[in-house]
Amino acid sequence: MKILIFRFSFINLVKIHPCLQKPVKIILGIDPGTIVMGYGLITVKGSEVNLLELGVLKPGKVKDGYKKLQLIFNTVSGLITKYQPTDFAIEAPFFGKNVQSMLKLGRAQGVAIAAAMRHGLEVTEYSPKKVKQSITGNGNADKEQVMKMLQTLLSFKESPKHYDATDALAVALCHHFQTNSVVGKMAKGTKGWDDFIKNNPGRVVKK
Repeated sequence: MKILIFRFSFINLVKIHPCLQKPVKIILGIDPGTIVMGYGLITVKGSEVNLLELGVLKPGKVKDGYKKLQLIFNTVSGLITKYQPTDFAIEAPFFGKNVQSMLKLGRAQGVAIAAAMRHGLEVTEYSPKKVKQSITGNGNADKEQVMKMLQTLLSFKESPKHYDATDALAVALCHHFQTNSVVGKMAKGTKGWDDFIKNNPGRVVKK
């Protein structure tokens, strides 16, 4: 039985890879799935953002449901070991009418998250709508629109065979945008205004 993993590496970025030790931030984005799972990695150094790798895993080739989950776990673990990401972001499951499909997708997301946590990474989830809004400015954008915007933002021409790869890349870039925006930084780790005031006493103006 052959397990197919499709990867798209970029030579000019691969050359950077040996120098990724620091102070580069590496973000791994995952688009979970039991048929096709997408992954995308970007590097961030200052204001410069580059594509490192994107591709897909096809666990759908495996018939046994539990072995599919094991394959997803091992693949995500392998990506983390190879690229040593500093950040991990994953797309949250969307709510559909098919309960069985939702259950399978939730399991796939769960084992990917478990792999990240096993390696000590913090996990951030983004809804599909949030990812699309962050990349294209339109929360209802289709997959092709997302891909074309990514090609523009990250300066690559290759069109992956599966949109799952670019969806995962969009999750990674969305995470970068959210954690580097003023709103994102204010919201990170803040549970409400009381918590924000507690963590930022210098911003409180007393009259």
